[in-house]
Amino acid sequence: MPFQEEDLWNGYPEETNAPYGLAKKMLLAQLQAYRQEFGFQGAYVLPVNLYGPWDNFDLQTSHVIPALIRKCVDAQARNLPEVPVWGTGTATREFLYVADAARGIRLAAERLDTPDPVNLGSGHEISIADLARKIADRVGYHGRLVFDPTQPDGQPRRCLDTRRAKALIGFEATTTLDRGLAETVAWYRAQLAAGTRAAA
Repeated sequence: MPFQEEDLWNGYPEETNAPYGLAKKMLLAQLQAYRQEFGFQGAYVLPVNLYGPWDNFDLQTSHVIPALIRKCVDAQARNLPEVPVWGTGTATREFLYVADAARGIRLAAERLDTPDPVNLGSGHEISIADLARKIADRVGYHGRLVFDPTQPDGQPRRCLDTRRAKALIGFEATTTLDRGLAETVAWYRAQLAAGTRAAA
C-alpha cells in the first residue's frame, strides 16, 4: 500500500472482493487484446471507491458513505440514541468524489495513450471509524456510533498510488472529503424533502 497499477496481477484478489476484482482484470486483458489486434484506442482506469449525489442509498445494497449518511439522517430525525456501523471501524478506505471521477475519466479518454491501467483516486486514506464520525458531524447527529465486530471489515486497507494519473493525464482530485460529504448530505436531504425515489 498504496496500491500501484503494476500490482494488479499480484495474486488472487481479496476474498470478499474477488469476483469484482477478477472482472476488472479480464476487462483490462480484453482491452489490451483489442488494442493489439484492431488498434482500438481504449483507456483503462481504476477508480477508487466513489461517492456523491445520485449514489445508492438503499441500506441493503449501498456502500459505506451513503449507508452511513442515511443511517445518521434517519437517526437524527427519529431521535435515536445510536447508529450501528458494520465492522470494527479500523479498516481504511480511500474515496473519490463522483465529479472528480468523471473529470478523470474524461481526461483519460482524451489524453491516455497507453494500454496500461491508471489509478484514479484522491490520495487520502481514512479509517471507517473516522469516516463515520465525520458523517455524523456533517449530518448533525450527536448520538453514539456503535461498531459491530460481528459484521465484516472487508479488506484491511484500500488506497491507491495516484502518481501515474498525474503524470500521464494531469489528473488530481480537487474535492476534499469534507466538501464532498457536505454536498452529498445536502443532496440526500433535498431528495428526502422532495420525496423522490433516489432517497429510498
